[in-house]
Amino acid sequence: MRSDAAGQLAGESLDSYSQDELMARIQLLEAEIARVKAHHSKADQHRKFADALFKPRETD
Repeated sequence: MRSDAAGQLAGESLDSYSQDELMARIQLLEAEIARVKAHHSKADQHRKFADALFKPRETD
């Protein structure tokens, strides 16, 4: 089973972080969001290609 890193991060207390540490964390999370969005888009395009490739042809 995959670990739910986002869930673990969401439950973590931020009280002990400095402002600089919080900004570094925001930058890291934004980079991860961009990475996940890029992968999602790639997977979506792959799925659309596969659907088009294997879609049954309509007969007249």
